[in-house]
Amino acid sequence: MNTAPAAELVVLVGLQASGKSTFQAATFAGTHALVSKDLFRRARHRQKRQMRLVEEALSQGVAVVVDNTNPSPLEWGPLLEAGRRWGVPVVAYWFPPDVEGSLARNALRPHESRVPDVGLYATAGRLRRPRRADGFDAVHEVTFDGHGGFRVRPLP
Repeated sequence: MNTAPAAELVVLVGLQASGKSTFQAATFAGTHALVSKDLFRRARHRQKRQMRLVEEALSQGVAVVVDNTNPSPLEWGPLLEAGRRWGVPVVAYWFPPDVEGSLARNALRPHESRVPDVGLYATAGRLRRPRRADGFDAVHEVTFDGHGGFRVRPLP
């Protein structure tokens, strides 16, 4: 039986096709509200919509997971501010970059959800590992375990 944890804000950080959405589904489905710009690709003002959904969930005491690339403080800064505003821990899950692996997994996606290679390279150029010094309450590294699952370890 899944029981909802105390409210928290989880921020996934990594390249496209790095396993973030698969990890999210395996780890947070049923316990956290999912917010992802992929769910509203055609919407105008996607960032505003994302933040509105995060704020709404946190205001109701609901745990949230934000499943986007979130490659730098520019993207995760507003999320950290929202977490502080609502007094909830903000936890980053870092997916270390594997550009070749991400390109290969991306190529296997259905055409409509495939990211242009140039977009993946652009994200790789901006990607920075989150740290507690950035304001996160905890940072975990997520890697594939070689058996279809994930290895998660806390980072200092």
